Amino acid sequence: MGHITTLGDFHTILNEGEVWKMGGFPLPDGSFWQYREPEAVVIVRNGILYTRATISRSHDKVQILDNAKHMYYSAKPVEVPEEGEISFELKIRARTQNTAPGDLYDGYVSLNLLDFTTGGALDFFVGNDQFASVYAVLPFPGVTVPETSGTKYFCVFKEEKEGFAPREFNTYKITYNRATDETAFYVNGNLVRKESNTPVKFNQFTVALGIMTEKDLTPEGSVSAHGQTVIAEWSPITIEVKE
Repeated sequence: MGHITTLGDFHTILNEGEVWKMGGFPLPDGSFWQYREPEAVVIVRNGILYTRATISRSHDKVQILDNAKHMYYSAKPVEVPEEGEISFELKIRARTQNTAPGDLYDGYVSLNLLDFTTGGALDFFVGNDQFASVYAVLPFPGVTVPETSGTKYFCVFKEEKEGFAPREFNTYKITYNRATDETAFYVNGNLVRKESNTPVKFNQFTVALGIMTEKDLTPEGSVSAHGQTVIAEWSPITIEVKE
Protein backbone atom coordinates (compact mmCIF):
# COMPACT_ATOMS: atom_id res chain seq x y z
CA MET A 1 0.00 0.00 0.00
CA GLY A 2 1.10 3.53 -0.60
CA HIS A 3 -0.03 6.91 -1.73
CA ILE A 4 1.24 9.42 -4.25
CA THR A 5 0.99 13.19 -4.15
CA THR A 6 2.34 15.87 -6.47
CA LEU A 7 4.04 19.06 -5.34
CA GLY A 8 4.03 21.61 -8.12
CA ASP A 9 1.33 24.19 -8.86
CA PHE A 10 4.07 26.51 -10.10
CA HIS A 11 1.41 28.86 -11.47
CA THR A 12 1.05 30.00 -7.83
CA ILE A 13 4.79 30.81 -7.50
CA LEU A 14 4.16 34.53 -6.89
CA ASN A 15 1.61 33.83 -4.14
CA GLU A 16 4.11 33.74 -1.29
CA GLY A 17 3.32 30.92 1.12
CA GLU A 18 0.48 29.28 -0.81
CA VAL A 19 2.44 26.31 -2.22
CA TRP A 20 5.94 27.80 -2.39
CA LYS A 21 7.78 30.59 -0.61
CA MET A 22 11.15 32.25 -1.07
CA GLY A 23 13.82 30.40 0.89
CA GLY A 24 16.14 31.84 3.50
CA PHE A 25 16.88 32.06 7.18
CA PRO A 26 16.18 34.38 10.11
CA LEU A 27 19.38 35.98 11.40
CA PRO A 28 20.35 36.66 15.04
CA ASP A 29 19.79 40.42 14.54
CA GLY A 30 16.14 39.78 13.73
CA SER A 31 16.46 40.31 9.98
CA PHE A 32 15.77 37.65 7.36
CA TRP A 33 18.30 36.56 4.73
CA GLN A 34 16.28 35.76 1.63
CA TYR A 35 17.54 33.54 -1.16
CA ARG A 36 16.41 35.79 -3.98
CA GLU A 37 18.26 37.16 -6.96
CA PRO A 38 16.63 40.55 -7.63
CA GLU A 39 17.11 40.29 -11.41
CA ALA A 40 15.95 36.67 -11.76
CA VAL A 41 13.60 35.92 -14.65
CA VAL A 42 10.89 33.41 -13.68
CA ILE A 43 8.62 31.71 -16.23
CA VAL A 44 5.94 29.09 -15.61
CA ARG A 45 4.87 27.26 -18.76
CA ASN A 46 3.45 23.78 -19.40
CA GLY A 47 3.73 23.05 -15.69
CA ILE A 48 7.49 23.65 -15.64
CA LEU A 49 9.20 26.26 -13.45
CA TYR A 50 11.97 28.08 -15.34
CA THR A 51 14.31 30.47 -13.55
CA ARG A 52 17.27 32.30 -15.04
CA ALA A 53 19.59 34.34 -12.86
CA THR A 54 22.97 35.98 -13.17
CA ILE A 55 24.50 35.36 -9.77
CA SER A 56 25.03 38.57 -7.81
CA ARG A 57 24.30 37.92 -4.15
CA SER A 58 26.80 36.73 -1.57
CA HIS A 59 27.41 36.55 2.17
CA ASP A 60 30.93 37.05 3.52
CA LYS A 61 30.54 35.35 6.90
CA VAL A 62 28.07 32.44 6.80
CA GLN A 63 28.68 29.67 4.27
CA ILE A 64 25.07 28.46 4.11
CA LEU A 65 23.85 31.98 3.38
CA ASP A 66 26.43 32.36 0.60
CA ASN A 67 25.68 29.05 -1.15
CA ALA A 68 22.04 29.41 -2.19
CA LYS A 69 21.37 32.36 -4.48
CA HIS A 70 17.72 31.97 -5.50
CA MET A 71 15.61 29.30 -3.88
CA TYR A 72 12.00 28.27 -3.37
CA TYR A 73 10.88 26.29 -0.31
CA SER A 74 7.69 24.26 -0.15
CA ALA A 75 5.30 26.25 2.05
CA LYS A 76 4.69 23.17 4.20
CA PRO A 77 7.14 20.41 5.07
CA VAL A 78 6.42 16.84 3.99
CA GLU A 79 6.15 14.50 6.97
CA VAL A 80 8.31 11.37 6.87
CA PRO A 81 6.44 8.14 7.70
CA GLU A 82 7.64 6.18 10.73
CA GLU A 83 7.65 2.96 8.70
CA GLY A 84 8.19 2.39 5.01
CA GLU A 85 9.81 4.54 2.39
CA ILE A 86 9.21 8.02 1.05
CA SER A 87 10.48 9.09 -2.35
CA PHE A 88 10.73 12.40 -4.20
CA GLU A 89 11.07 12.37 -8.00
CA LEU A 90 11.25 15.15 -10.59
CA LYS A 91 12.88 16.21 -13.82
CA ILE A 92 15.58 18.90 -13.80
CA ARG A 93 17.38 20.67 -16.62
CA ALA A 94 20.45 22.80 -15.89
CA ARG A 95 22.33 25.09 -18.26
CA THR A 96 25.02 27.53 -17.22
CA GLN A 97 26.99 30.35 -18.76
CA ASN A 98 30.39 31.70 -17.68
CA THR A 99 30.81 29.04 -15.01
CA ALA A 100 34.32 27.65 -14.60
CA PRO A 101 34.76 24.68 -16.98
CA GLY A 102 34.54 21.33 -15.24
CA ASP A 103 33.55 22.94 -11.93
CA LEU A 104 30.06 21.83 -10.93
CA TYR A 105 30.11 24.00 -7.80
CA ASP A 106 30.59 27.30 -9.64
CA GLY A 107 26.87 27.36 -10.46
CA TYR A 108 24.21 24.67 -10.53
CA VAL A 109 20.54 23.77 -10.14
CA SER A 110 19.40 21.99 -7.01
CA LEU A 111 16.75 19.78 -5.49
CA ASN A 112 17.13 19.91 -1.70
CA LEU A 113 15.20 17.95 0.90
CA LEU A 114 15.81 19.90 4.11
CA ASP A 115 14.86 18.77 7.60
CA PHE A 116 14.86 21.87 9.78
CA THR A 117 14.18 19.75 12.88
CA THR A 118 17.54 17.94 12.63
CA GLY A 119 19.74 19.77 10.11
CA GLY A 120 19.45 16.89 7.64
CA ALA A 121 19.77 17.45 3.90
CA LEU A 122 19.46 15.11 0.90
CA ASP A 123 20.17 16.83 -2.41
CA PHE A 124 20.86 16.59 -6.10
CA PHE A 125 23.07 19.30 -7.61
CA VAL A 126 22.97 19.50 -11.41
CA GLY A 127 25.42 21.42 -13.61
CA ASN A 128 26.06 21.72 -17.32
CA ASP A 129 27.92 18.43 -17.71
CA GLN A 130 27.77 16.61 -14.38
CA PHE A 131 25.68 16.15 -11.25
CA ALA A 132 26.27 15.31 -7.61
CA SER A 133 24.29 13.53 -4.92
CA VAL A 134 24.61 15.10 -1.47
CA TYR A 135 24.10 13.66 1.99
CA ALA A 136 24.50 16.03 4.92
CA VAL A 137 23.70 17.22 8.42
CA LEU A 138 24.24 20.97 8.37
CA PRO A 139 24.42 23.89 10.81
CA PHE A 140 21.33 25.69 9.51
CA PRO A 141 20.83 29.01 11.29
CA GLY A 142 18.49 28.52 14.25
CA VAL A 143 18.30 24.72 13.94
CA THR A 144 19.32 22.40 16.79
CA VAL A 145 21.07 19.26 15.58
CA PRO A 146 20.66 16.12 17.72
CA GLU A 147 23.81 14.97 19.50
CA THR A 148 25.37 11.85 17.95
CA SER A 149 28.42 9.78 18.75
CA GLY A 150 30.05 10.55 15.41
CA THR A 151 30.72 13.68 13.36
CA LYS A 152 27.91 16.12 14.11
CA TYR A 153 28.07 18.22 10.95
CA PHE A 154 29.06 16.78 7.58
CA CYS A 155 28.35 17.12 3.88
CA VAL A 156 29.44 14.36 1.51
CA PHE A 157 29.22 15.08 -2.22
CA LYS A 158 29.50 12.38 -4.87
CA GLU A 159 29.98 13.64 -8.41
CA GLU A 160 28.98 11.71 -11.54
CA LYS A 161 29.07 12.28 -15.28
CA GLU A 162 27.68 8.96 -16.50
CA GLY A 163 24.07 8.09 -17.12
CA PHE A 164 22.70 11.54 -17.69
CA ALA A 165 22.26 13.81 -20.70
CA PRO A 166 24.04 17.17 -20.31
CA ARG A 167 21.88 20.29 -20.65
CA GLU A 168 18.73 18.17 -21.06
CA PHE A 169 15.95 17.05 -18.74
CA ASN A 170 16.93 14.07 -16.57
CA THR A 171 14.88 12.34 -13.90
CA TYR A 172 16.14 12.50 -10.31
CA LYS A 173 14.75 10.52 -7.38
CA ILE A 174 15.68 10.40 -3.70
CA THR A 175 14.23 7.76 -1.36
CA TYR A 176 14.48 7.71 2.42
CA ASN A 177 13.48 5.01 4.88
CA ARG A 178 13.32 6.25 8.46
CA ALA A 179 12.92 2.78 9.97
CA THR A 180 16.02 1.33 8.28
CA ASP A 181 18.05 4.58 8.12
CA GLU A 182 18.64 4.12 4.40
CA THR A 183 18.77 6.69 1.63
CA ALA A 184 19.06 6.02 -2.10
CA PHE A 185 19.64 8.32 -5.07
CA TYR A 186 18.53 7.46 -8.61
CA VAL A 187 19.15 9.19 -11.95
CA ASN A 188 17.03 8.16 -14.93
CA GLY A 189 15.96 5.08 -13.00
CA ASN A 190 19.49 3.92 -12.16
CA LEU A 191 20.76 3.70 -8.59
CA VAL A 192 23.76 6.07 -8.32
CA ARG A 193 24.25 6.09 -4.56
CA LYS A 194 23.09 4.37 -1.40
CA GLU A 195 23.70 5.49 2.17
CA SER A 196 22.87 3.46 5.26
CA ASN A 197 23.12 4.13 9.00
CA THR A 198 21.92 7.73 8.77
CA PRO A 199 23.18 9.24 12.04
CA VAL A 200 19.93 11.10 12.75
CA LYS A 201 16.32 10.20 12.02
CA PHE A 202 14.86 12.69 9.56
CA ASN A 203 11.36 13.78 10.59
CA GLN A 204 10.16 15.96 7.72
CA PHE A 205 11.47 17.54 4.55
CA THR A 206 11.00 21.02 3.23
CA VAL A 207 11.38 20.62 -0.52
CA ALA A 208 13.66 23.29 -1.98
CA LEU A 209 14.38 24.18 -5.61
CA GLY A 210 17.42 26.36 -6.03
CA ILE A 211 20.10 28.07 -8.04
CA MET A 212 23.26 27.69 -5.99
CA THR A 213 27.03 27.77 -5.77
CA GLU A 214 29.24 25.92 -3.31
CA LYS A 215 32.42 27.96 -2.93
CA ASP A 216 34.26 27.96 0.38
CA LEU A 217 34.46 31.35 2.04
CA THR A 218 37.96 32.81 2.05
CA PRO A 219 39.57 34.98 4.76
CA GLU A 220 38.57 37.91 2.53
CA GLY A 221 34.97 36.72 2.32
CA SER A 222 32.83 35.31 -0.47
CA VAL A 223 34.21 34.46 -3.91
CA SER A 224 31.07 32.81 -5.30
CA ALA A 225 29.64 35.53 -7.57
CA HIS A 226 31.62 36.48 -10.69
CA GLY A 227 28.93 37.15 -13.29
CA GLN A 228 28.00 33.55 -14.10
CA THR A 229 24.44 32.73 -15.17
CA VAL A 230 22.41 29.64 -14.26
CA ILE A 231 19.26 28.58 -16.10
CA ALA A 232 17.14 26.18 -14.07
CA GLU A 233 14.05 24.17 -15.02
CA TRP A 234 12.09 21.92 -12.68
CA SER A 235 9.06 19.70 -13.20
CA PRO A 236 6.54 19.13 -10.39
CA ILE A 237 7.75 16.68 -7.74
CA THR A 238 6.07 13.28 -7.35
CA ILE A 239 6.07 12.22 -3.68
CA GLU A 240 5.34 8.57 -3.00
CA VAL A 241 4.98 6.84 0.35
CA LYS A 242 5.31 3.06 0.35
CA GLU A 243 4.08 1.41 3.53
